[in-house]
Order: sequence, then structure tokens, then C-alpha cells
Amino acid sequence: MDREFFMENRKALYNMTEEKGLLLLFSGHAPKKTNDENYPFFADRSYMYFTGVHQENTILMTEIYGKEQWEEALYILPPDLMAERWTGRRIKPEEVEEQSGIRECASTENFRKDLENRLMNKGFTTVYMDFGKLEASEADTESYRLAAWLKKEYPHVQIKNLNPWIRQLRTIKKPCELEALRKAEWVTKEGIEAMMKASKPGMYEYQYKAEFDYALAQHGILAPGFPSIISAGQNNFCIHYYSYRGQAQDGDMILNDVGSGWDLEVNDISRAFPCNGKFTEKQRLLYDCAYRTSEHMFEILKPGIPMKDVDLIARKYNYEQLKDIGLCKSYEDIGTYMWHGGAHHIGFDVHDAVAPDLITAPGMVFCVDIGIYCEEWGIGFRVEDNCLITENGCEDLSYMIPKKAEDIEAFMGRR
Repeated sequence: MDREFFMENRKALYNMTEEKGLLLLFSGHAPKKTNDENYPFFADRSYMYFTGVHQENTILMTEIYGKEQWEEALYILPPDLMAERWTGRRIKPEEVEEQSGIRECASTENFRKDLENRLMNKGFTTVYMDFGKLEASEADTESYRLAAWLKKEYPHVQIKNLNPWIRQLRTIKKPCELEALRKAEWVTKEGIEAMMKASKPGMYEYQYKAEFDYALAQHGILAPGFPSIISAGQNNFCIHYYSYRGQAQDGDMILNDVGSGWDLEVNDISRAFPCNGKFTEKQRLLYDCAYRTSEHMFEILKPGIPMKDVDLIARKYNYEQLKDIGLCKSYEDIGTYMWHGGAHHIGFDVHDAVAPDLITAPGMVFCVDIGIYCEEWGIGFRVEDNCLITENGCEDLSYMIPKKAEDIEAFMGRR
């Protein structure tokens, strides 16, 4: 993403505020893992959507005075030769401007003092921050901790939540985001095809994972867009499976729910294939049901459909497929075989932060995820693709990844 992308995003957010106020966004920090070791730092995705500056403990502070009237500064870690010897060089102000378009930088050491100065001497009585917890039990982020301090020390200050506005902005993808997603699809294709090429009975799940990770690393992608789900046989019945310890047996299906990142965007693809390269009769029956349902969805999706109906439409169509092969007798049976929906948006997050109660519109990108889990037959898998809503219909962004049963068998037959 170039800096114009981040500048446009900030401008849109600033102009959504209703009154004079201070707007604060935090990059976050790496949580402790154990003793003196932290997890790798992963910047807050909404902060990244507006700045593009990947550095720990960094803060965007913007003084908003009205429409098109604001002053912004990024608080960055100060130079520290000793610290930089251990943890790497710190970003410089000129790099901040190049990456984000933010011209003024200050030291994080001065953040609290500068904040209080604005509250006491510049007449600011409203503070905007991002409060995005999905569960009350989640650990407090910087926004929540600062809000608690403000309520105690400056009880007259109003605290307002940016999260609904941020979700609204992140819902529709811009051309540069779509370009990045398209690149991510091609990289993911290489990873999935690498697993297909290497696949054989006796292979361990961690070996499949290694094939996927290696393919991504050839593009400079050192970690997938989200923790890969790669499983074999009975392990496919755990929807979010991360053990990677199982061994594929002859006749097993291999399930992979994976994605690459590219230029901050993340895709999400699921494919299933027989470890020996040839579907059994029952595997093919179930797989074709999922495939036909997926293809049907890409035929009908277009602007104007309530998002809450997307999974329901897929569920009803897949029921008819399963009924035709004798598995379902009534619609009430569908829950036995379809355990989840999957029409979640993708973007800066694999389950992207978007507005609620959406109607499909051009520029939205979400997953079409058809899962079938038949415990009676010992077969579980899902087929998941990325759907871009266009002006008149939709586009399958993951069209290039082998999906049709005949294409999977043909590809694996060339090993």
C-alpha cells in the first residue's frame, strides 16, 4: 500500500467525527509469552489500516477541529542505541512520512504529557478511541486502559468509540486492496499445490504444513495470514485444528484451511483432496455436493443480498444436494452434516472487522465456505473461496486454485 491509501483512510475517519476532539490509535505491544520472552509483535490491524507504520508502542494522536481541519502526529519510540542493538533499528520520522504521509513525529516518552496539555490547555473535552472487544473477558488494550485513567483523572472528558466508523470504512475494499488480495490468491495457490504434489499415504500433517510454509517463504512471506488448519482423516472433524501431528492413511481426505498475506491483506481458502490422489466413491459423492453448492453461490451472488442470508442460501442448496444422494430426508437433517457457515469478510484480518447487518455491495470481499462433515462415512472437509461483489454480480478471486474433483485428480496425477 502506498501512503495515499493511509492518508485517504485517515481523512475519511477524521471527517466522520462529530465534534472537536482528540483521536487516538495504538499499534499495541507484544504480549509476554514466558519469563523474559514475548510473542512476536503483531500490530493492531485498524491502526495499520490508518498508518501503515509497523512498530511497537506507537500512537497516532490527531487534534480534530472540524471537517477538513486537523493536526496529526505519530508518537514513535525514541532512538536508543543499546535497545536497537538487541531488538533492531527504530523507525525514523522521515520514514514515517514516506510510509504514512504523517509529517510530524514525537517521542512516545512525551505522549502522556502532551495528552494532558491538550486536555488542560487546548480545550479538548472529547477523546475518540477504538474499543473493539468481542468478549468482555478479553485482555484490555491500550484504549481500555487509557479510558479507565481518563475517567479517573479527567471525569469531564467524553470518551467515544471509533470502532463502528472503522468497521464501516474497512467494509468496502479499495482497488489497491483488491490488487493485494489477488496476489495473495496466487501465492496461496502455490502453497496448496505444493501440498498436493507432495501428498502420499503415510505423510504427516506437519509435513503438509511445511510444504505450504516453504512455498510462501519463496515470496518473502515468513508466516501465513493466519494459523493454518491442515488435517487428515478423522482430524478433519475438528473445525479449528492446529496439532499437525496426525498421519495421513491411504484413502484419507486432506483438509486445508489456509491463506497468505500480501501487502497487509489476508485471504482464506479451503481445499480438500485425497491423500493418494484419487477420490473414493463416497468422497466424490460428498465433494461434488459441496462443489455444486459453491458454484451455485458464485452464480447468484450480486449486490443487494442481506449478508445474513448468504449462508442460509448455501445451506438450503446444499441440503438439496445431500437429499439427492440419500443423506438428508428433511431440512432438519442438514445440521448433522453442515456444522458451520463461512460468509465472513476478509481483508486486513482474516475475519475482517466490518459493519454489522450488511447488504452485499460492490467492493465487499467475503468467503463462500461449504463444509460437509459425515461422521457416519468418516469423511469431513470444506471448500472455501473468496468472493468479490461487483457492480452486476460477483467474481471468484480464488478461481485459479484447483477445485473441481476432476481437476484435483488430474493435477495430483501429474506428480
